[in-house]
Amino acid sequence: MQTSPLTGSRTIFLGLSGYHWLVIAAGWAGWGFDVYDAVLFNFVARNCIPTLLHLTPGSPGAKSAVAFWTGAITSVLLVSWAAGGILFGWIADRIGRKRALFATITVYALGTGMCALSTNLWQLILCRTFAGLGIGGEWGIGAALVAEAVPEDRRVEAGVIMQTGSPLGVVLAAIVNYQVAGVWLAHSPQSAWRYVFLAGLLPVLLAIGVRVFLRESERWEASRAAAPPSSPRELFTPSLRAATLGGLFVAAVAILSWWGVNAFVPLLGASLSAAEAQHLRLGASEAQALAAAWQAHASNAFNLGGLAGAFAAVPLARLLGRRAMFASYFLFSALAVFATFGLELAPQTRLALLFVVGAGVYGVFGGFTFYLPELFPARVRATGAGFCYNTGRVLASFGPLVVGSVSAAAGGSSAALMQVLCWLGLVPLAAALVSWFVVVETRGRTLPA
Repeated sequence: MQTSPLTGSRTIFLGLSGYHWLVIAAGWAGWGFDVYDAVLFNFVARNCIPTLLHLTPGSPGAKSAVAFWTGAITSVLLVSWAAGGILFGWIADRIGRKRALFATITVYALGTGMCALSTNLWQLILCRTFAGLGIGGEWGIGAALVAEAVPEDRRVEAGVIMQTGSPLGVVLAAIVNYQVAGVWLAHSPQSAWRYVFLAGLLPVLLAIGVRVFLRESERWEASRAAAPPSSPRELFTPSLRAATLGGLFVAAVAILSWWGVNAFVPLLGASLSAAEAQHLRLGASEAQALAAAWQAHASNAFNLGGLAGAFAAVPLARLLGRRAMFASYFLFSALAVFATFGLELAPQTRLALLFVVGAGVYGVFGGFTFYLPELFPARVRATGAGFCYNTGRVLASFGPLVVGSVSAAAGGSSAALMQVLCWLGLVPLAAALVSWFVVVETRGRTLPA
């Protein structure tokens, strides 16, 4: 064991003390449960939307409605997510990281749990909007807290570790959906989705732990004592404008690519399973179980790929720098999307290749947890990181809406969905070229005070 130069406490692993790991764990779990609650809807959409619209599940009208409303409700979530990120980022710079983090986790857990009580589609949208405020607020606060707590030379590793909570959160959502809708309540798909949403209340326990065990960020307290309260307008002053616009660019591209694919991964898995169930002449309950299993397979491949891709951010950031790192991720994402959705492949092969898509489209987020905090001084760090990450969601919110609308117009089939997703690969391809001109390089810089 050694002594940490930042806190004076003994280090236990990777030059980090026990309290460093506690902060990382809180950020990791907060972000993991954040994404867990965010994507539960995508797993239950094919059952809850027909139920709330009084449509027959599996009918042509239900398939089109599911494709359209999956995209539309995801877009609504992204807008409320953005609003929550900007609002709570500003709050965190005003009242502190700890209290703001507690508030965001509580809001997204309660909002998701309330979705289970919806009796019509508009109530569901209202609950998703409320949850989105907390979902959007958590990431920027957690990233700022982790970046400010750990030693300078471990910021990249700490940020990447925090990001791994995201794909694991989606894996957890897939497991919960499969267990509830595919095993326990496979015979009752019209009500199983309500119990899946109730499982979104789990993060309340984490919020209590944050309130009890975490300390306030020392860097934020020092900044608060030395300067007046921050204002979001400072992000566009000459000294920060380039950083703000560069951070916004990479966030918008990554989020558009991720949500354009991820929002439809469970639906793709279920759609591909329908043909298999028909070929095997399965009964209704067996087909429901197969759909849940293929949903989980598709989601797990995509998200485990994201987990592997996130870890790649450590060597890429250290060897190539931030600008080349993002360009590499975007180019890899484009090639993976073109291959997975554009080639003639067996359904099982296509599902397996979602791992490669996730490594690029999802893995790129491993860089945001350390890169965005590096762009801004402490007094506007949560505001700046939250603004870039979440304003990017507003710009990206049109992606799921377009994918869902075009797929619905084509009947909601898996073939139509894959064709639209293939065209989505043009977004990261163009971004790989533009990155060289707009991304601000921060490799080697100390975290701004």
